[in-house]
Amino acid sequence: MGKAKGSSPGRVAASGPKTARRRATTCKRQGELSELAFVHKAASLGFGVARPYGDNERYDFIVDSGQRLWRVQVKSTTYSQEGCYRLRAIRHLCGREVPYRPSEVDFLVAHVIPEEGWFVLPIRAIGNRTLLTLSPSASVPSRPRLWDAYREAWHLLRETE
Repeated sequence: MGKAKGSSPGRVAASGPKTARRRATTCKRQGELSELAFVHKAASLGFGVARPYGDNERYDFIVDSGQRLWRVQVKSTTYSQEGCYRLRAIRHLCGREVPYRPSEVDFLVAHVIPEEGWFVLPIRAIGNRTLLTLSPSASVPSRPRLWDAYREAWHLLRETE
């Protein structure tokens, strides 16, 4: 394979075998992209968004509503089953999967990637659940769903308690 014009030694041209289109999306990359989408969405709604230094906190972002600071964990899903999306609301602790606790995180914000849907879920409402079933689209047959009240519920981040 020849060197592309203008490329540096040891570098593969953008048209090479590892372009972004050809590279498989990993869970980590999917999460990173959803985090970027979250920052854009929250900032466009007027929230201040900060990221804690390092990766030792249980939350991904600190959201400033102007009244208070919230600890926010962002999760994403593309897994669809019967018109709904499944999301694992867990963290890992010593090799085990455990739910988030209110002492660690205030909100879990779920990004349903194929629908570009968002759920703003208070951790207290989730409780010990580790699997959430989300229905971001109004096209899904109507029946009461547990998390519908939290679809696009960005106003919850503006409340003081």
